[in-house]
Amino acid sequence: MANQNAKGLKRLINACIFSIAGFKATWQHEEAFRQEVLLLLVSTPLAFYFDTSAIEKVLLIGSVVLVLVVELLNSAVEAVVDRVGLEHHELSGRAKDIGSAAVMLSLIWAAATWALILL
Repeated sequence: MANQNAKGLKRLINACIFSIAGFKATWQHEEAFRQEVLLLLVSTPLAFYFDTSAIEKVLLIGSVVLVLVVELLNSAVEAVVDRVGLEHHELSGRAKDIGSAAVMLSLIWAAATWALILL
């Protein structure tokens, strides 16, 4: 494992390596993330297809990127909760439910953004 106390350029390189590992792990273990990446791959060309301003294109694409960011954070919370223990615990269930609610809210935000700009 790379030195986590690195400084300067080495720290930046290590951060990129850890981030890539996070993307790979999420892709491998989270079906929802794969579906949301597919959503981004479909929606990005659509954002350029529609006759919208540059700012509107950024908002359309950014709203879907936000979904991915929230999904990454939700997946991290779920991984930590599962690491602590797989037995049912009220706080573990609450943490997972809150993460899921955050993903749902980001999806609603993305849908509202697309609807308001395109309709």
